[in-house]
This record gives sequence, C-alpha cells and structure tokens, in this order.
Amino acid sequence: MDPHLFTVDTDPVATAVAQAADRYATRNAASQKQFDLASRYMPGGNTRSVLFYAPFPLAMTRGEGCRLWDADGHVYVDFIAEFTAGIYGHSNPVIRRAIDGALDAGINLSGHNVLEARLASLICERFPSVDVVRFTNSGTEANLMAISAAKIHTGRSKIIVFDGGYHGGVLTFARGNTPVNVSHDFLIASYNDLDSVRALFAANPREIAAVVVEPMQGASGCIEAKVDFLRGLRELARQQGALLVFDEVMTSRLAPGGLQEKLGIHADLTTLGKYIGGGMSFGAFGGRADIMSQFDPRRVGATPHAGTFNNNVLTMAAGAAGLSQIYTADAALRLNALGDALRDRLNRICEENAAALRFIGLGSLMNLQPGTHEIRSTADILPAGNAVKDLFFFHMIENGVYLARRGFVVLSVPIGQEEIDRFVAAFTGFVHKYGHLFPA
Repeated sequence: MDPHLFTVDTDPVATAVAQAADRYATRNAASQKQFDLASRYMPGGNTRSVLFYAPFPLAMTRGEGCRLWDADGHVYVDFIAEFTAGIYGHSNPVIRRAIDGALDAGINLSGHNVLEARLASLICERFPSVDVVRFTNSGTEANLMAISAAKIHTGRSKIIVFDGGYHGGVLTFARGNTPVNVSHDFLIASYNDLDSVRALFAANPREIAAVVVEPMQGASGCIEAKVDFLRGLRELARQQGALLVFDEVMTSRLAPGGLQEKLGIHADLTTLGKYIGGGMSFGAFGGRADIMSQFDPRRVGATPHAGTFNNNVLTMAAGAAGLSQIYTADAALRLNALGDALRDRLNRICEENAAALRFIGLGSLMNLQPGTHEIRSTADILPAGNAVKDLFFFHMIENGVYLARRGFVVLSVPIGQEEIDRFVAAFTGFVHKYGHLFPA
C-alpha cells in the first residue's frame, strides 16, 4: 500500500483522543496530584523524558510479576517492561535472592569482586562475537565507549550512524544530530539504504572509524534492518578498514546470542545493556580481543575506562543470576516465539476488520504503526500515526494494559497466555471502536 494513499480525517481522531484523555484524567486524580508535587522540584515533574505524556503520567507505586499498581489503585498488565530492561518482571525471586546475597556481603567493596568475572564469562559464552567485555552503567555509556574504542583503534575520527537511530540520551538521531549529542564527527546515512553508506565512505576516504547500527531500530518504532543491508555493512566496513558496531542494547534479547547470532552477521564491537543487568543499571561493550586489548591496564599507554559503579555487586549478582537461571537460551526462544505469535494475532485482527494498522517488530518487541505499507526507515512512518498511537495508548490504559505512549509493546518472562489473551481482547475492542477512523 502506498503510504500516501493512507489518510486520516484528523478531526474525529483528535476528538476521540481528547475524550479518552479526559476520561484518563478523571480516573487518575492521585497520579495528577503526584505529578503536581513533582513539578515543584523537577522541570515538568520529570527526570526521564520518555516517561512523560500529557495530560500527566501515571505514578506507579508497586509491581509484582507482570503487574503494576498506580497511585489510584488501578492494576495493569505490564506490557512495557521498563522499555525492555524489565525482562524478569517485578521482584523475581531468583533476582531477589541474588541481590539479597550481595547486600549481605557488602555493597561497595572498593575493589575487584568475585561476581564480575562470573557475569563477564556468561556474556562472552552467550554472544559469539564478544571475545572479551567491559562493563558500564548504561547502554549510553557502552555506546560512548565503543565509539571511542573504534576511533582509537583505527586512528580515524568520523562515525557513520543512521537516521532514526538511538544509541542513548546523548547519541540520538531521530531528527538528525541534536544539541544534546556528544560532539563526535557524525555522518548520518539512511537506514536500510546501503548506497547512502557507500556514498559516505566514498566522500570520506580513510576517515571513517566505525559504522554504528541497531539491527532493529527500537526507539523509532521497531524498524527491522534488512539482512542484505546488514551484510552489506559488514562487507563495506571490512573493505574500508572501519569497524562495524552493533548496538544490541535492545535487540540482544531477541535470540539466545543476540540478533546478530540469529542473522549470522558478527560485528567487530557489540554494545549491550537493559535486561542483562537483571533490572539494575547496566551497560557493556565488547568484541574482538585485539580491539578491546587497548583497555588492558597492564599495557603501557592503555586506554582508560573509569566508572565507580561499573562492577557494582548488585548489578553483577542480579545479571549473573538472570542469565544463568532465568533467561536461558531456551527461555529466549520461548519468549520470542510468544511475541511472534502475538504479533501475528494482532495483525490478523487488523486485516479481518479492514483497519489500516499493523504491528511491526521481531520476537518479544513490537510497535503499532498506521498503514499497511513497508516501513524501511523513519521516512516511511506516517505523520498521522502519532494521534492513532495516542488513542491506542489511552484505550489500552483504560482496559488495564500498560504500554508506551508511542505504541511500543514489550513482553517479559512472567507474561503468559492469560495476559496475552487480555491484550488481544483489549486491542480487538480498540479496532471495533475506532477502526472506522483509519480504513484500509
């Protein structure tokens, strides 16, 4: 379907969104009170931009398994799972025991500890392209360090990234480069367009240190990279003497060894984060031993890499417990098969009701998108989609399903068939109630 053929009469959609927002505000007086209080001490009552939405965000008070309770006492099935970091759900007993044990042994040990090597070994064994690994406190830090490592290793200064890419709070390219980004010399190519990358290499001979890419762009709407595109990047980087960096902070959960293992395409450096820390703050970067050896402090002139909490015992303990006991290879296969089945069910509902909507993504990650055309990059996402996603969000909240305002849906380990069926029923109601506003 040509995206230009998809039109939405914005007045009915806007009216429906306004009505849904009014019902939301009426039902959530305690969350509004909490937001008003927070706004006295934080700009916009907020310290994490992605969590804000008008008229005010829900204030969550507790979680258990795959359920959340807000300040007004409403219970939700959690289908956002801390934007993929909460894969184990809330207070998983295995994770809890690991954290309790770390607390009992002392929180800040001021030195190497016995847990960090355990987590490092699990990661290296799990992800075939990671020979050795170093830890950080977030995916953002991991990507910053990987970029620096690539520049130092190659002796080059320029970095290719992609429109719609998100590699952390200071590495975001949803609308080109931004004022908050770090000041590396970025060259922005078009996602899923190998020719645009070739052109940048041709225009910058022997200057490009690395190509940094997400195998699926998560923050931009679960836009999947084509296999030929990623293979082309692998070969181009090799030919041009640049490094290929896969940002798998989000996609590492999509297969036992990350999405690159599933695709059979190995990067020179890989960045990780989110769930691998067991729900604690976490990031990691690793890859070829010859590149990572620059950080070996036994070497003269070693590249420094600091961070007070890089090896903090809570993250090390929770991460090791999660990878070894909960999100095993078999568990990863099961969870992503569950996600594939859910996405197929949701898309059949759209087709059967002639609604120009569909869910795109892979495995346990998916995003609602208006239209039925192919989405290869953010340029293919319809402008009318924001209002549709707003309406979807308010409808699902009203029906006890918590997800991201941008239509992002994430499965976690505690999600079972009961929760899947509840999501499907709520979405079916959404299509029946509003599907006429976006006909196929």
